[in-house]
Amino acid sequence: HVQLVESGGGSVQAGGNLTLSCAISGAADSNRCVGWFRQAPGEEREAVASIYTDGKVYYTLEGRFTISQDNAKNTLYLQMNSLTPEDTAMYYCASSNKFFCGRRARDYNYWGQGTQVTVS
Repeated sequence: HVQLVESGGGSVQAGGNLTLSCAISGAADSNRCVGWFRQAPGEEREAVASIYTDGKVYYTLEGRFTISQDNAKNTLYLQMNSLTPEDTAMYYCASSNKFFCGRRARDYNYWGQGTQVTVS
């Protein structure tokens, strides 16, 4: 049973930084690729960053964002720097059992509940 639990969201002023965390449980072959998506009200869910189990970063939406994982802690991170109001959204952690990291939401099998990031 795969479970993804995000934390670290909150309100921050423009120019500030946040680090999101995602605790991941479940079989390793269910979580070959893990990543972050975000969705603002009225917008489609978009890929923010993704990383494969071997540490290869497949995608990063912005150079201000850094994705990383601590396999010993089964935790995924998203470091976000120089945040702008356009970064305001619900941020979701997702995992996939595929042998690649896609950029579409439908490429991912499991999702967390999300953590809100608000930049003002």
